[in-house]
Amino acid sequence: MTKRAILLANLGSPDKPKTKEVRKYLNQFLSDPYVIQLPWILRRLLISLFILPTRPKKSAEAYQSVWTKEGAPLIVLSEQLKQALQAKLDYPVAMAMRYGKPSIKKQLITLVKKQGATDIFFIPLYPHYAESTITTSVAEAKRVIKKFKLKATLHVQKPFYQEEKYISALVSSAEPYLKQSYDHLLFSYHGLPEIHVSNLDKSKKHCLKKVACCSTPDKAHETCYRHQVFQTTRSFAEKANLSPGKYSVAFQSRLGRAKWLGPSTEERLRDLAENGAKNILVICPSFVTDCLETLEEIQIRGQEVFIEAGGKSLTLIPCLNTNEEWVDALASWC
Repeated sequence: MTKRAILLANLGSPDKPKTKEVRKYLNQFLSDPYVIQLPWILRRLLISLFILPTRPKKSAEAYQSVWTKEGAPLIVLSEQLKQALQAKLDYPVAMAMRYGKPSIKKQLITLVKKQGATDIFFIPLYPHYAESTITTSVAEAKRVIKKFKLKATLHVQKPFYQEEKYISALVSSAEPYLKQSYDHLLFSYHGLPEIHVSNLDKSKKHCLKKVACCSTPDKAHETCYRHQVFQTTRSFAEKANLSPGKYSVAFQSRLGRAKWLGPSTEERLRDLAENGAKNILVICPSFVTDCLETLEEIQIRGQEVFIEAGGKSLTLIPCLNTNEEWVDALASWC
């Protein structure tokens, strides 16, 4: 007889907003070959010589600006989401982090060996497909099951970027803000190096090779992050009845010198302000839980960039977090 359990997975946060802990976290995160897609020796040199000497201190300061008494926002809110989902289900629900604590390893071993689960439904909490989020999380779960000979079957939730219940929850959570007066709604998605997208196109002739590649049907869209974020945007706009000129898309969180998907959020914020937008809304659909990238990068630094360029106010629409429709959507997939 099988015993079902749910394992949610998010990205993770350092244990403390201090340089030492942030360095440890960044080293684990950036050492993942799915994140920095370079040969091991080049990746190690890049991390050791150019990133870890300076970035941990800056990142620690950023974490300090959003850290709460309970801990890292991502960890705290993820735990609240787990509890909200558990209240709707009769079988065990656990939350893991791909990097940091609690690890996928620890949570899987607990579910299988201590709670007797034999059927694990794994939900990486990323709406859009990317090797640096979904693939690495699934690979880690499979590695743990194999290495520790866990007698459990793993089932994985597919990217839910256009699932009706996800879109409905997203629009519902944003409605109170959309009812207010605003000049523009900016969809800010986490960025990716272009090569992460083009490498997954087996034909090598579609993704980023054609002007309208994301709107031209192709099998590559099954793993195309860029296509999927545009689809989320279109679905949201249709459901929320947004006028075409009232919103746009940008990509945040660039790192390094590689060419990333564009336009960048920072550039777009400046353009909006310089072209007369005074009050804007920003929504970040690639994150289901508020974290450093939304609370510090957008709400604090993004606000500064927008105002310095001539804007008046930037309002961050919170992530889904524990929105009831969102929790119901997760429960329905389980």
